[in-house]
Amino acid sequence: MVQKYFFIGCLLFPSLIAAQPAPKHDLIFNQPAVVWDEAIPLGNGTVGALVWQKDDHLRFSLDRSDIWDMRPLKGLHRKEFSYQWIEEQVKKNDYKPVQEYFDDPYDKEPAPSKIPAGALEFNIPTDATVKSVRLALARATCEIQWENGMVLQTFVHATRPVGWFRFENAPDSLMPRLVAPPYQKDIKTEGEVNSLVGDDLARLGYRQGTVQQQGNSITYHQQGWGGFFYEINVQWKKINASVVEGVWSISSQYPGKKINPTANTIVRKAFSDGWDKNVQSHLAWWNRFWSRSAIRVPDDLLEKQWYLEQYKFGAAARRGAPPISLQAVWTADNGRIPPWKGDFHHDLNTQLSYWPAYSGNHLEEALGYLDHLDENKPNYERYTKLFFNREGLAVPGVTTLDGTEMGGWTQYSLSPTVSSWLAQHYYLQWKYSMDKVFLRERAYPWLKATCQFLENITVKNEKGYRRLPLSSSPEINDNRIDAWFFQNTNYDLALMKFSFSAAAEMANALELTGEAAHWKNLLTEFEDYSITGGSELMFAPNLPYNQSHRHFSHLMAIHPLSLIKWEDGERSKAIIKNSIALLDKIGPDYWCGYSYSWLGNLKARAKDGEGAARALQIFAKAFCLPNSFHANGDQTKSGYSKFTYRPFTLEGNFAFAAGLQEMLLQSYAGFIEIMPAVPAAWQNIAFKQLRAEGAFLVDAVKKNGRVTEIKIVSEKGGTAKLKLPFQKWKVASANGITVGKAGHGFMELNCKPGGSIFLEEDL
Repeated sequence: MVQKYFFIGCLLFPSLIAAQPAPKHDLIFNQPAVVWDEAIPLGNGTVGALVWQKDDHLRFSLDRSDIWDMRPLKGLHRKEFSYQWIEEQVKKNDYKPVQEYFDDPYDKEPAPSKIPAGALEFNIPTDATVKSVRLALARATCEIQWENGMVLQTFVHATRPVGWFRFENAPDSLMPRLVAPPYQKDIKTEGEVNSLVGDDLARLGYRQGTVQQQGNSITYHQQGWGGFFYEINVQWKKINASVVEGVWSISSQYPGKKINPTANTIVRKAFSDGWDKNVQSHLAWWNRFWSRSAIRVPDDLLEKQWYLEQYKFGAAARRGAPPISLQAVWTADNGRIPPWKGDFHHDLNTQLSYWPAYSGNHLEEALGYLDHLDENKPNYERYTKLFFNREGLAVPGVTTLDGTEMGGWTQYSLSPTVSSWLAQHYYLQWKYSMDKVFLRERAYPWLKATCQFLENITVKNEKGYRRLPLSSSPEINDNRIDAWFFQNTNYDLALMKFSFSAAAEMANALELTGEAAHWKNLLTEFEDYSITGGSELMFAPNLPYNQSHRHFSHLMAIHPLSLIKWEDGERSKAIIKNSIALLDKIGPDYWCGYSYSWLGNLKARAKDGEGAARALQIFAKAFCLPNSFHANGDQTKSGYSKFTYRPFTLEGNFAFAAGLQEMLLQSYAGFIEIMPAVPAAWQNIAFKQLRAEGAFLVDAVKKNGRVTEIKIVSEKGGTAKLKLPFQKWKVASANGITVGKAGHGFMELNCKPGGSIFLEEDL
């Protein structure tokens, strides 16, 4: 019977078991991109490259994720830098000083900021015509072919901070040159300068770095602010008369930090190992990555986009590297500081970027995010004491590489509930892994410190309920004084309720009954959500959802926090349906691409497969550049948004992947549900090793409109509850899993660690 399962799976979806992306998922063009943000992206979380054509040169825009100008933002830490002072200014109706002190410098000052590294350029013969450009996802390799027979293969190694290039049938004149960013040039004084369009790199005030060549080796050394510097080294050699191989790397050094190996040293080591050995280890990592999960859906656009998002996640997320920032390892190569300084935005961007890791079965990559947060925890505690004058844990909403606050719109860059949203990622990592050590040593301590802060910062209203002294809802009313509320917004309220609920659950799991009771008691001290008479979630008690807005902050209780669940009964269903209907009614005039990705997740939670698919289709066709990068505005100008601009950020990409996974598998409500939100027209579907809460790995096949087979593997053991997707079923095989209670559309599975079970439709 097990053999039958694999036979049918292979028959329906030949490449599913191998779990590799198919050639149809690759990016294929007939010429290189001619702008940096449409380039072929390569990366490994630490270093990255964009392959494109600038003028007559083939260009690799090079980046390293820890290359930052870390100077303090001018004027940010003045004596007025306190939550209490801002509260006083709001009460006095004198908000302009707040904007001048804390909001404006983020727009007007060039640093702190992520900065680009540099570029490699190759002089391609003028008579060489490109035949094809391919990003081969399975190999994480860019391949370019020319009509004259010349071929380029280039990749960023999966685990080493190096990039390789290999030209076959190359002319004798082919060699790289290193191009430094324009740190010294005339600064443009005309036009708008703000955090969106970016300022000239020259405003950083750097002395232009040095480029030195010795034989077939070039090194670029750039001094930055405060003793920081970085280096790029490239080396190449002729293998024979027509083959040229080369390696590049970037190293960074910060005063007082651990000394990193130099770029030159790293390149020499890679060269000594050779092309074949590097390719082998590179492919081994990517083969393991691709083996973690796979999907097949009867929508070519969505399926291809999902594989592209998985690829970018693998290229941008890695333990030992900084987490995914706004542009990750693909900083703008246009002579300017990147949009929004390429920083860490914790009011949406970093959180959405890690949504797909959990059900997508990439928990190891997701840990890089939490490693960063734990590493910077002492800095967050300093900020908590400085700005809020409270004990516990708060995190700035906008931070530098080391977690230092950067300013910006104060309501969000200094929001008191940022650590609560970040806490959800600790919670999800635990729920999907069931790692007791992680729970005890990392997840619960974060939740506990967050809840201690919330307990300390909240005050009682006249009815005895807890509220924040000042509350907000990203990014409603922008940075005006009326963006602050003296009652809890639904955004802040949902995050606080989640924190106390999750802390209680974790404390119980650790048998800390006294602490669990304390958190449960505090949870009762918060009011219900602000809801209209029409069962629609509001922004705040006196502000209904009455404007098209990119950030669905008022819906946090539905998704991602899962506090209002479809499964909880008719009232919850009405709130979910009516709140989403109001989104649709008011319309998408001021949505960004990530809004559609988020909407896909929301509609999946409402079991609306057609609506979820439609939202994700709009994202993929209208809000992505040709290389799949999420551009915030509607690139088709089809009326999906009045925003038609194109700064690229990554959170919309990864939220898209999470949305498609949410259509295929849900487990947030205490049971596993197979394909809960797929369009009726999707008759044939399959997925492999999507992950459910409780550390269960799930495979499923739908054929001719019916789910026919399911496989469940339990990593940690325990009890699973499965919502049966077929009326009659039988156990095809089982090892370490037994069926307990079954009835009323559900099945209970009693699992040993490592146990597995195959279920199939009983015809």
